[in-house]
Parts: sequence; structure tokens; C-alpha cells
Amino acid sequence: MTATSRAGRAVLRTWLPSGRILGGIGGPVRVLALVLIVLLALLVIPPILTLVELSFSDIGLDGTRSGFTLAHYRDLAGDTDFIRVLFNTVVFAASATLISLLLGGTLAWLVERTNTPFKRLAYLTAIVSLGTPYVLYVMSWLYILGRAGPVNQLYRWLSGGSGVLFDPYTLTGMIVVEGFLWSPLVFLLMAASFRMANAEMEEAARMNGASVFDTIRLISLRLAWPAILALAMFVFIRNIESFEVPALIGIPGKVQVLTTDIYLAVKEFPPQLGHAASFSVVMLVLIAVLIHFYGRIARQADRYASITGKGFRPRPFDLGAARPVAGAVIVVIFLIVLALPLMALVWMALTPYVAPVTLAGMKTLSLHNFIAVLTAPYYLTLAVNTLLVSVFAATTAMLLTGLAGWLAARRRFGGRIVDQLATVPLIFPGIVLGVAVLDMSLRMPFSIYGTVWLIGFAYLIRYMPYGMRYAYSGVLQLHRELEEASEASGAGVLQTLGRITAPLLSPALMAGWLFIFLIASRELSIAVLLAGPQSQVIAVAMLDLWQNGQAGELSALGLLWTVLMVIVASIFQYLERRGSTETFG
Repeated sequence: MTATSRAGRAVLRTWLPSGRILGGIGGPVRVLALVLIVLLALLVIPPILTLVELSFSDIGLDGTRSGFTLAHYRDLAGDTDFIRVLFNTVVFAASATLISLLLGGTLAWLVERTNTPFKRLAYLTAIVSLGTPYVLYVMSWLYILGRAGPVNQLYRWLSGGSGVLFDPYTLTGMIVVEGFLWSPLVFLLMAASFRMANAEMEEAARMNGASVFDTIRLISLRLAWPAILALAMFVFIRNIESFEVPALIGIPGKVQVLTTDIYLAVKEFPPQLGHAASFSVVMLVLIAVLIHFYGRIARQADRYASITGKGFRPRPFDLGAARPVAGAVIVVIFLIVLALPLMALVWMALTPYVAPVTLAGMKTLSLHNFIAVLTAPYYLTLAVNTLLVSVFAATTAMLLTGLAGWLAARRRFGGRIVDQLATVPLIFPGIVLGVAVLDMSLRMPFSIYGTVWLIGFAYLIRYMPYGMRYAYSGVLQLHRELEEASEASGAGVLQTLGRITAPLLSPALMAGWLFIFLIASRELSIAVLLAGPQSQVIAVAMLDLWQNGQAGELSALGLLWTVLMVIVASIFQYLERRGSTETFG
């Protein structure tokens, strides 16, 4: 078989014009590359141009544009509120990132590098938390930390006073809730880094007399420093783009950040689109700069590699007598990140109105809110709309990025361009993309504003970079010889792509599809600007329910939706494993 493979490659070198296996650019591949370049360019370039053009346009009260102006940027430069908003954004994002890294990083190190108990509890915390809609999670913490919540209720009982220990409707409250919100993702990402750390260096430090604290500080954290720094930059960027916490906590508390300032400018009557666009361009540039530095940090990770081909064993760090303390830390984080929010949601879902947790209140518990959600046609429409746009975005994104990922990983012609085009939407915060797509839809010759298809179109742009990473990584795991053998047997490029590459790539594509589906189903920042009366989705409905004071129905809806998403994810993962077994035997 080896001789046959070598002979086949020799034939291909003779036949292909470029003389390079899979490097030559045939007609079908060139056409495919050009089509992808055009499609991706039509998706990602117009929103950027729209924002820039809108930020320099003189817009009248009726929405007409009369020419070029720098007034929007002059207003920003001379507006003291802009400096305050920018300061709030940086403090909010940086402080929340520190909390997420502290909680998630501590949990990751304990679970992956030590022999602590309750490891499964940590993964349960992360998975369930990531499956919970952000609106629901924020609302639960507003109840826990609110005036009628258990924290201030316990404080009044202990102090005998009538005040509050903690007010969540402040910048501090925003920071705390946002930090809790991202800690499960930090745990999952940091766990991968700590899992592959070489234990020999830690053991050598301990044998030379280093304490546990010194070993962690001088060895464990130093080796993981590039991963920690890159993750900190990533979470910082996502916190700047955050909308749920600033909208539910910051707007009522009159604490504005960039995302809420853009949102409020669009929601004014008449909409201040020029102001929103100039804010959006500033935010776009800020995110682009941060992503540039994030990429530079990530590329330096190999300098800190500690795993070689010689005797690597990922052994756990023996905590000895400190094991119960580590287990208690995991339990406390489990209570903070998952148990308390879920218990708060269950309590609010079973009570007719928001009330303190008391024995008297238990007499009013009922399933009325769950029955109302399950029997109302309105909620069924919300579910259908959400599933429709999420399936559309995930399916279309993986079809495009599956081809783009293969082209970028295997071909020279157009590969770099499609990779860059598919990655460009990373610079778009959700609220900024929403402003761009909103303006584009109002100027289209056909009516698309207020439909679910507009939301699906925006979701597609927003989540293409994630699909590209799944597809590109999946193609790199497939050896070129499989495709070479197919072409040596007489199959064309498209036949090889459809019969060989696509089936082998399906596990990566299915994983990317599931990821995009789950995050699209709870996206709020885009949908809140684009949803119309007949195109409401679950996340927007949750925000409306909270603003209308219907916390009971919101809690019931959120819990039912979370259960549905867990079921969908479980079924999809089962089908993915089954498909992988059938494909690879």
C-alpha cells in the first residue's frame, strides 16, 4: 500500500499543473474560492462600511442624510459623558475579568492539577451555567443581592437594621455579576491548559523545599502564563461587548457603558443613529486593537511548552492534609456560581410574585407560572422563532466555514483571504453589529426589517469566526494522504471533498454547529435591536418580562428553555458520537 501511495503521488506530480500535491489550483477549486470570497465579502464588509458611512453622515430628524460631517465625533470628543462611559467600560471589564480568572482559574487548578475531591461537581457547575441564558442568570443574582433577597434579608436579621448590605444596581454590582457569569467558561478553558502541564517541574520544586504556595506562584502559574494572559484578554474583550449585565443592572442604576449608550441612542425617538454609529466605530477600533494583541499573545504560547516526547505524565499534585480545604473551595464556588442562582429561579418560578424566602411564603408555592408558559401560544411562537434563527445561523455558518476551512488549510489560492474574511466579524460586538444591520435593512429595496430572517442574517455574520475555528482545526487533523489517494484513484476535487473529506470532517462540523446553535439561542444584544412584533425570540422576551415585572413567568420560561437546550445538546452529542463511530469504525 505504501508503494502504491508513492506511485500515486508521483503520477499526481506529473499531471497537476503546479507539480504540487493538492497545491495546484484546478478550475473547480478556483471557482469555489472565488465564490466563497464574494459571499464572505458580501456578508462582512457592508456592515463595516455602513457604520463608518453612518458615523460621518448628517442625519435629519426624518432619517434623511444630507452630506458629510464630523459633528458626531466632535460631540464625542467634547462630551464629558463619553469619558465617563469609557472609564466605566474599562473598569467594569477589567474588574469582572479579574473575578472570573480568580474563580475559574482556582477551580481549574484544583480540578486538573490536584487530588481534590468533588471534581465532577466543578464540571457540572460549568456545563449547566453555560447552558443558562444570560438574562436568566443576571435576574437570579438581582434577586439574591436585591433588597428583598436572601443576602440583605440575612443582613437585616443579623444587624437588626432596615438597610441593605449590598446594592446590586451599581458599578460594583455589575462587576460582581459579570465576574460570576464568565467564571464557568474561564474554568473550562483554563482546565485544558492545566491538564497538560508537566508535573515533573512542580515535583522538582517541592523536592527542593518549595512550599505549595511558592510552587504554584513560581512554577504552575509561570508555565500557564501565556494561556492565562490570552484568556484574560479574551474575557476582557467579551466583557467590553457585554450587554445583558449593563442592560439589566446598569440602565436601572444609571451606570452607562459603551454597549448601553449605543442601545439607548438607537432606542431614542427619533433614533440617534449618528451618535450610535460614532460610538460603535470607537468600540470597533478598540476591539480590533485588543484582538490584535490577543493574537500576538496567543502566538507566544509555544515558548512556554513543558510537554516533550520524553516521559510525560500528567500526574496530580498531592494536597495532603489540605484536600478537605480544596474540596470546600469547590463546594463554595458551586454554591455561588450554580446552586444559589438555580434555587432563586426555582423559588421565583413557584411564587406568584417576587417575595422574600420565608416559611409563610412557602404556602403560596404553585405551578401556575409553568402552566401559563406551557399553555400560552405566545411562548410557543417564541420557541419556534428562536429555534428557526438558531438553526439557520448554525447550519449556514458551518456550510460556509466548512468549505472555507478546507480551502484555508489545504489550498493556496484564496485560502488566506477566505480565512481573514471569515474571521473579521470577531471585531463586531453584538450591539454594534445590530446597529449596522439595522441601518442596512432600512435601506434595502425589499422589506426585511422586523423579520426573523434579519436576525438570522446577523447571527450568521456574528458567529462565522467560531465555525471557522472548528472547521479549520478539523481539517488540520485529517492527513493529506487520504485526499491524495482519492485523487490518485481518479476522483475529482469536488468528489474527494464530498465523499472523503466531508464525512471525516463531520464530527468537527457537528461540534461547531452545536456550539453556534446554543449561543445563538440565547443571544440578546443583536436581537434586541432587530426583533419586531412578529419576530420576537426567547432572549428578547425574557428582557421584556423582566422589565414588565413578570419575574415568575420569566423564571419558569427560562428554566423550561434551559432544560430544552440541555436535551437538544444531549441528543446532538449522542448523534455526533454515533456518527463518529460509524465513520471511523
